[in-house]
Amino acid sequence: MGVLEGPVGWVVGGALLVVCGVEGVGLASYLLIGFWQHKPSAASAARKAFVVNRVGDIGLAIALMIMFVNFGSVQYDVVFAGIGTAGESVATAMALMLLLAACGKSAQVPLQSWLGDAMEGPTPVSALIHAATMVTAGVYLIVRSGPVFEASPVARAATVTVGAITLLFGAVIGCAKDDIKKALAASTMSQIGYMVLAAGLGPSGYPFAIALLLSHGFFKAGLFLGAGSVMHAMNDETDMRRFGGLRAAMPITFATFGLGFLAIIGVPPFSGFFAKDPIIEVAFAAGGAEGVVLGCVTLLGAGLTAFYMTRVMLMTFFGPKRWAAQAHPHEAPPTMTAPMIVLAIGSVAAGAFLTVGGRLETWLEPVVGSAHEEHTIPAWVVTVAVLVVVLAGASVAYRKYIAHEVPETPPENVSGLTRAARVDLYGDAVNEAVFMRPGQKLTRTLVLADTAGIDAVVDGVGRSIGGVSTRSRRLQTGFVRSYALAMFAGAVLVVLMVVVL
Repeated sequence: MGVLEGPVGWVVGGALLVVCGVEGVGLASYLLIGFWQHKPSAASAARKAFVVNRVGDIGLAIALMIMFVNFGSVQYDVVFAGIGTAGESVATAMALMLLLAACGKSAQVPLQSWLGDAMEGPTPVSALIHAATMVTAGVYLIVRSGPVFEASPVARAATVTVGAITLLFGAVIGCAKDDIKKALAASTMSQIGYMVLAAGLGPSGYPFAIALLLSHGFFKAGLFLGAGSVMHAMNDETDMRRFGGLRAAMPITFATFGLGFLAIIGVPPFSGFFAKDPIIEVAFAAGGAEGVVLGCVTLLGAGLTAFYMTRVMLMTFFGPKRWAAQAHPHEAPPTMTAPMIVLAIGSVAAGAFLTVGGRLETWLEPVVGSAHEEHTIPAWVVTVAVLVVVLAGASVAYRKYIAHEVPETPPENVSGLTRAARVDLYGDAVNEAVFMRPGQKLTRTLVLADTAGIDAVVDGVGRSIGGVSTRSRRLQTGFVRSYALAMFAGAVLVVLMVVVL
């Protein structure tokens, strides 16, 4: 991490690289989201992402301060060497602040609200940057700081909890989104939840978190580029209720998008199967009640992923044509389809390439260590259970969106959970109620206290001095006779006092 010479260079250079790297992707995110300057929604989304990510950045800054105070350095080797003797409280504080930083960049609960709005940026660039690159920064940060988290059971539990909640949070939202970009953004949030959960499980989960991170980059980038291709063909329409039957008009997009779809839901032999199934196995292997809960959460997440991604696939490429009369869907030009084909190849092969034979695990072992826990449930049982759940989720989506007509407008007669998912499970409402409105009230109170209190005291002192000065000026007339009279009056007063006393 260090780039400068000498001890000072090692300390300053390491911190500088970390902060500059984090702020660099944050700046890129802000500029991409707010790219369309004429759209108030884009400007608002950019500000939202900026504010939320600053909360995470505060966590990173505090973590670096804790490192420097306790170890005199922010270098990995120095911190890792001393973390065992620093005490659990130091490790916990440091790890929780790093987790906060990861939540900001990787859109994990409670800092997840910005990612859906980030789709206001230009497609596919903004979506691709956020889904396949930037949001994985938090996962890398946790895995690379593994010894810090391993020294704190509290931080590991918090990391696993954040990942599990976000996994289900994003999946539920994805089930109710009609905007193709926002459905994929919710999917990204959920898939990153898998990675964070795996990272929270320690050395047994680190390789699989990174394997899914890399595989996800292929199939999610391909899915977002496919969404951009569909939008290009449909005059920038993003509502999947106005798609349908596009597979004949866009065969290359359909094929590449379909391969990404099969990868993300975990159908063998596509990359998601090799990258995500091991996380579910490791979750069950955690043992005890924790293993049961985490295993069931990851299994449920697989079923929800199959449902909402099948929903996206069916509403976009299958069923009757629901597009407007002026729309003339057509295949994208080679400049768009060529990258999609390359990414589709990665969607098929990346998972097996990284995980079969323990290739990635062996390569990462010098950095993240290794831990081979005994799996209480045989791997084939977990695989069968996952495939059954995936098939069930896809079947429910098929019955709902192929066997029945898809209305052009979202139905109003839906469950409370669906209504909540349409508005991101009231995440923005909670932020407004808990942070924004109290913050506004606090700001108004402070302004009032400053104006009526501090400013009033300062202004009062100034006015008092001004009043005294104004009155004192009247004694200075500039006439010699007046001063002589004052001197005579003073002399008379002194003489009288002497005589009387």
